[in-house]
Amino acid sequence: MSETYLIQNAKVISGGQQAQFSVLIEGDRIAAVGDDAEISASADVTRLDGTGCTLMPGMVDAHCHISFDQPNSNDELFFHRRPGLATMIASVNAQKLLRAGVTSFLDPDCIFDVGIDLRDAIEGGVVEGPRMATGGNVLITCVGGTAGHLLPAEGKLGYAVIVQTADEIVREIRKQIKGGCDWIKVHVTGLPVRRTKRHNPGEIQSWTLDELRLVCDTAHALGIPVVGHCRNSSSTRDAALAGFDLIFHSSYMEEDALEAVVDNKTPLAPSFTFLRNLIDYGDKINSDPGLRSIFMNEIEATSAMIRRAYDAGVPLMCGSETGFSITPYGDWHYREMGIYVEHLGLTPLEAIACGTEAGASIFGLEGQLGRIESGYIADLVLVAGDLEKDLNLLGDKSNIRAVFKGGKKVDTSRPLPKNWSIPGWRTGRFSSEVLTYELAHSY
Repeated sequence: MSETYLIQNAKVISGGQQAQFSVLIEGDRIAAVGDDAEISASADVTRLDGTGCTLMPGMVDAHCHISFDQPNSNDELFFHRRPGLATMIASVNAQKLLRAGVTSFLDPDCIFDVGIDLRDAIEGGVVEGPRMATGGNVLITCVGGTAGHLLPAEGKLGYAVIVQTADEIVREIRKQIKGGCDWIKVHVTGLPVRRTKRHNPGEIQSWTLDELRLVCDTAHALGIPVVGHCRNSSSTRDAALAGFDLIFHSSYMEEDALEAVVDNKTPLAPSFTFLRNLIDYGDKINSDPGLRSIFMNEIEATSAMIRRAYDAGVPLMCGSETGFSITPYGDWHYREMGIYVEHLGLTPLEAIACGTEAGASIFGLEGQLGRIESGYIADLVLVAGDLEKDLNLLGDKSNIRAVFKGGKKVDTSRPLPKNWSIPGWRTGRFSSEVLTYELAHSY
């Protein structure tokens, strides 16, 4: 028999609003709120006093690479990972997300089939973790990607599968869907190995509009959504025109790209956290100072257009791009919300809605996930302090007083390992250290 809980005296954030009322959890759902919660609570209900705390829906991280395990280089990720070990390690890292208040996430692409195996293990009760949707290997043309000559001209390596022809595209999508993928991801842009005068700075589009339409037609015919990595304007435009269900980054949008996104109401998840971490804390991990100005320019150039899209009704999700040494598991999932406040001008309550309710569509759970209302899934986080005044409270794990996933209170008493030493697992470097929350805020 499942335990029931009554959370009292907390400030409750839901649907862009904040108010103080009680919340009753029965089974995996919110049974009642407000006076109804108090009246309906049985005598043996477990009561939690939320005085001085904020109760919010569980965070939904729309961009988290759970299988990568914080690599310090592409070489490490592509050539120094093993399927079984990667899956076992990912199961521990998933628990770090849950304890940080992330109750759901999308892993858009994974090494091997780690995402599929981990999702099934979580759903089957083998390991504890957030609600999870997963892609397989990201589809890339041999021109695309961001790893240069490390990626082959055909076949697959690391998180990528190289596709060139229409037949290869269709065959790979159907294979991934048969294998259990929830999403199909496409690397619509990439870094060319040799730059020419014809290339603008940054990534270039490496798929045609017709190819992108083929991806969507093939996946959608089988009921599977499509997400794209789009780091220039034309790629964002064409992904929206092709029918993509979610776009990452949407960098440097111009007017025609914005028009396509707005017309199609294509959800966006810019994933600024990775960039902002390097900007703010790069000196602590000895990163290239030149990258900081490049990344700040990208955030500033992209933010204004994303705000216009948001004002026009385009759904905006929060993705941390967790999984690298710059964005370790359990540390930075909350930060995108604060960046939306700073750079997009959203209110904290609007940003929290982006980091919670907006992500429900990843799972097809619109109207069921991401709000604190009767009948909704009981994914909740109780945080010490007033989040409307300070979203950074979520970064300090000592402030997280309780996490519920599907009505079950997460047991945080057992410590998790912070890191591990496995021969050959760590090589090369993006940075000199893993950029944990503690390292970033040390003086």
